Amino acid sequence: MSRVLVVDDEAAIRRALGINLRARGYDVDLAETGEHALELAARHHPDVIVLDLGLPGMGGVEVIQGIRGWSPVPIVVLSARDAEAAKVAALDAGADDYVTKPFGMDELLARLRAALRRGAPGETGATVETPDFVLDLAAKRVQGAHGVIRLTPIEWHLVEVLVRNAGKLVSQRQLLQEVWGPQYGEETNYLRVVMARIRRKLEPEPSNPRYFITEPGMGYRFEPPAEAAG
Repeated sequence: MSRVLVVDDEAAIRRALGINLRARGYDVDLAETGEHALELAARHHPDVIVLDLGLPGMGGVEVIQGIRGWSPVPIVVLSARDAEAAKVAALDAGADDYVTKPFGMDELLARLRAALRRGAPGETGATVETPDFVLDLAAKRVQGAHGVIRLTPIEWHLVEVLVRNAGKLVSQRQLLQEVWGPQYGEETNYLRVVMARIRRKLEPEPSNPRYFITEPGMGYRFEPPAEAAG
């Protein structure tokens, strides 16, 4: 049974989400402030977090940053802020998805199921070695020169799609649909922000990437070293 942490300062939304999620078999924790959210996340280790940005006191982006300091748990932002800058700020802080209020319950539940699938254990897969890191796709683990490098589930999924198509251009639409779901296709800002996060973690020079290459206007590709093994 998966545990969901819902963080929203609107009592009606907390109540509605709690009722709907529990009716579908989820364990649910409810928080109305960022401070309470961090406390519950540390105590109960949820499998996915639904987080409003407009919280009293500690803001939603600060909550994301606080959680990302120790956990890769999937975070789905739920917010009335639909401006591009707000979405980019949340994604850049480490969020995995962004749902704008008002929202449909079926859509939100589908987003949560997708986030949980991305966080599930991987199947048998390749190990890819580079001079800078080693990717174990089955274990969803990357080892760098100074130890394990932690990726979030959404970062892992994006890396996995590119690595399994090593050397090939993967279009923006294909990446969005394979990583986030079939209802996506135009949210290229998701790709830009999450790819920037991946490069900061894995590339020796993030501004001059060696492995995760952008083909402007088309998509991305993973360029393996000649000695990479699978």
